Amino acid sequence: MAYISVTKPHRWKPRLFITRASFPPSFNFIQSFSSVDESISAGDQTSTPIPEAPASASPSKLESLTAAEAEGKTNARTPRGKHRNAEKLEDIICRMMANRAWTTRLQNSIRSLVPQFDHSLVWNVLHGSRNSDHALQFFRWVERAGVIRHDRDTHLKIIEILGRASKLNHARCILLDMPKKGVEWDEDLFVVLIDSYGKAGIVQESVKIFQKMKEFGVERTIKSYDTLFKVILRRGRYLMAKRYFNAMLNEGIMPTRHTYNLMIWGFFLSLKVETASRFFEEMKERGISPDVVTYNTIINGYYRVKKMEEAEKFFMEMKGRNIEPTVISYTTMIKGYLSVGRVDDGLRLFEEMKSFRIMPNAVTYSTLLPGLCDGGKMFEAQSVVKEMVEKYIAPKDNSIFLRLITCQCQVGQLDAAADALKAMIRLSIPTEAGHYGVLIENFCKSGVYDRAVKLLDKLIEKEIILRPQSSLEMESSAYNQIIEYLCNSGQTSKAETLFRQLMKKGVQDPIAFNNLIRGHSKEGAPESAFEILKIMGRRQVPREADSYRLVIESFLKKGEPADAKTALDSMIENGHIPDSSLFRTVMESLFENGRIQTASRVMHNMVEKGVKENMDLVAKILEALLLRGHVEEALGRIDLLMKNGCEPDFDGLLSVLCAKGKTIAALKLLDFGLERDYGISISSYENVLDALLAAGKTLNAYLILCKIVQKVGTTDWSSCKDLIRSLNEEGNTKQADTLSRMIKGEEKTHGSKKGKKQASMVS
Repeated sequence: MAYISVTKPHRWKPRLFITRASFPPSFNFIQSFSSVDESISAGDQTSTPIPEAPASASPSKLESLTAAEAEGKTNARTPRGKHRNAEKLEDIICRMMANRAWTTRLQNSIRSLVPQFDHSLVWNVLHGSRNSDHALQFFRWVERAGVIRHDRDTHLKIIEILGRASKLNHARCILLDMPKKGVEWDEDLFVVLIDSYGKAGIVQESVKIFQKMKEFGVERTIKSYDTLFKVILRRGRYLMAKRYFNAMLNEGIMPTRHTYNLMIWGFFLSLKVETASRFFEEMKERGISPDVVTYNTIINGYYRVKKMEEAEKFFMEMKGRNIEPTVISYTTMIKGYLSVGRVDDGLRLFEEMKSFRIMPNAVTYSTLLPGLCDGGKMFEAQSVVKEMVEKYIAPKDNSIFLRLITCQCQVGQLDAAADALKAMIRLSIPTEAGHYGVLIENFCKSGVYDRAVKLLDKLIEKEIILRPQSSLEMESSAYNQIIEYLCNSGQTSKAETLFRQLMKKGVQDPIAFNNLIRGHSKEGAPESAFEILKIMGRRQVPREADSYRLVIESFLKKGEPADAKTALDSMIENGHIPDSSLFRTVMESLFENGRIQTASRVMHNMVEKGVKENMDLVAKILEALLLRGHVEEALGRIDLLMKNGCEPDFDGLLSVLCAKGKTIAALKLLDFGLERDYGISISSYENVLDALLAAGKTLNAYLILCKIVQKVGTTDWSSCKDLIRSLNEEGNTKQADTLSRMIKGEEKTHGSKKGKKQASMVS
């Protein structure tokens, strides 16, 4: 049962106001707070309050005013401007409870504000409470504190409030405790609790409360039965409903039109069409005339079971009985026609209802538009939308516009689809990213990119994608197309702004990421492109080798080979193997920029990955390392090359080192090659020995010569005599004597052993 919730009229009781002379101005804010009849005029509310007489004063004294008081009231200065009416006392209490915790301090504040309560004030406070907890606390407090004893109305109000909040145990306890407080039960109290249990889905408790009414001696009328029927039929308990209907008849309670309407509705809800029809016939047999609600219920029931012929029959019968169909009648028939594909019949009824001055409502339009879209009636759908805008009627379901826009785009009516989006804005319907996405996608497919970009600008500017209440997200087919276009047309920054908003909603589309990388790389912003790659790595989005290539090439074009090398390393770490041309471009750029060691590290990665091309560039890098004194690094790279089957040109390297005067580097390279038996020609040996002798490094020449003799077994070096002479001149006579015997062949075996021992001293 429905109740009209209004502020309950406050019973007038004379109260004593605090005068201005008694307290300082800071205490005057409480004046004029009361719950009184609305018959008090605005002028009375804004005038200076007249002190009230004590409660014992008679009404005649209250109505009389002395001449001095009247004159003072007349001469009082009226404040300028509009002033708010004084806040009602119950509103102040509700605000205090909402803003403060329920404590003894708050209770004392309320008591000081209201020295004396009455039932109407308590009812109004309960009615104005912002949540059920506040209402329940206040209800219990005023009774326990002895402020007031609750009557039937305040009990009914708190049971209603607790029932709406599903605090049903509290409501039940309050109801059952009423006789202990001297308050009698009545039917309305039980009806509210039965309905509350039913709305919470606890049908058995509703039945128990209904049965308790008889035990407690509370009379059950048709009102209680109607409430019970509604509860049990809502849950599909049609057999139980029939049993209680028969019990009601046995008790001598006659059903009303509302009762039959409920029964018919419930049986149709359970798809018991024949039972519903029997009840309809029984209704007429009892002399109860069906009304428009009855016919609407039957029409809706037949629509639900797809029997539109039966629905048409009852619709015509209703007209034949001179019962005027309502907007609900027409809307239900239209919905039924559309559900079985009879779109033209639905349109006919739509025009008919308007011709009878029955104005369609939001439900009618929400029913008609999807059916027109499914039936391909796009021109008619456009007309309906214009009519809605003119009448400013928004549909109940906002997703209807998404279907409308999609269907219009499918048939190529892009202008009509854009108008539908504008209609949403005019009807104050929140537009979502999904609506814009459909339009953007189809504008891109049709090549109308300028209109797509304009829509995108609005989407980004208003941050529609980031709205938390949004339920229609932008599809990947929409944002990928516009992102690709923007990246190809030099507007990658705008595309990135769009995609960053999408990422905040959890979008991780590899296609969009790679399009952004390509766009930034083409526009000469490799830093931004590389940042996108890092984001992909953090979000574990697969990265393509082509994306890395674009970033690396963009860095190289910008003249930043070091950053290109960083991107190349990232590419390798991600499991991609660059091809030989990419390795070469990076190494060449680093080499030309003077970053020899960095180029050497790239070469190291290239060889490790099994790429055996670019050996000419490898030779240049090795040569540069040796010339710059990075001998150990160069030897390490040579060792790696040899292990991977890539033998460098030792003779060429030794020749260049000797020519450049890098004798120590040549000596170490030659010694490295001798220890590993690499293929080095005799001429290279002699070239290194000549360079050492020319540089005055006789002892180094002697030691390496011993190792050569040990490995090769020959001493036919033309400058041996010059080396012996230099050793003697420097005081290394022992080495000179040993070398002489080696040349003469007198101590070949002994010299071989000693040379092996001395060769180990070469550093």
